[in-house]
Amino acid sequence: MLKSDRWIRKMCLEHKMIDPFVDRQDGEGKISYGLSSYGYDIRLADEYKIFTNVYGAVVDPMNLDPKAFVDYKGPYCVVPPNSFALARSVEKFNIPRNVLAICLGKSTFARCGIIVNVTPLEPTWTGYLTIEISNTTPLPAKVYSGEGIAQLLFLESDEICEISYADRKGKYQSQVGVVLPRILAQR
Repeated sequence: MLKSDRWIRKMCLEHKMIDPFVDRQDGEGKISYGLSSYGYDIRLADEYKIFTNVYGAVVDPMNLDPKAFVDYKGPYCVVPPNSFALARSVEKFNIPRNVLAICLGKSTFARCGIIVNVTPLEPTWTGYLTIEISNTTPLPAKVYSGEGIAQLLFLESDEICEISYADRKGKYQSQVGVVLPRILAQR
């Protein structure tokens, strides 16, 4: 069942599900973030990895060359035309064992051709969320550090999952910073 603002507030205050937690929508003169009716709008930190093809890299999720990205830190990021950047959330997450969160892009960005990848935050996952921002336009696109970028929706199960993300030692558990794709090592 989709969870309301009261449930999200309780989980954040009692269990640090989102930290830092903003108890209201903050949107005066900026792209909003914080608690909404049935979700939570997350913010961009000031750390980015901007995709570049300067070195002729091949996009290979099995072995993505870090040289395919330029590291950037600042108050905003300009995402190149028809390209993408990776960023991270300001917020750190601690998802309960009976909860699944789904990250969706905000309509403000979608109306500008800027798409945030849909991704799940699985039960018992903890860390800062790496966010993929695609610029689908032929023009450079600007996103702002400290402002809203995506919304999380929370679904609570009536059962506890048998094997959680932490139980299976998920490859993105406790990630810090902007994390590139990983592959689990063969056993």
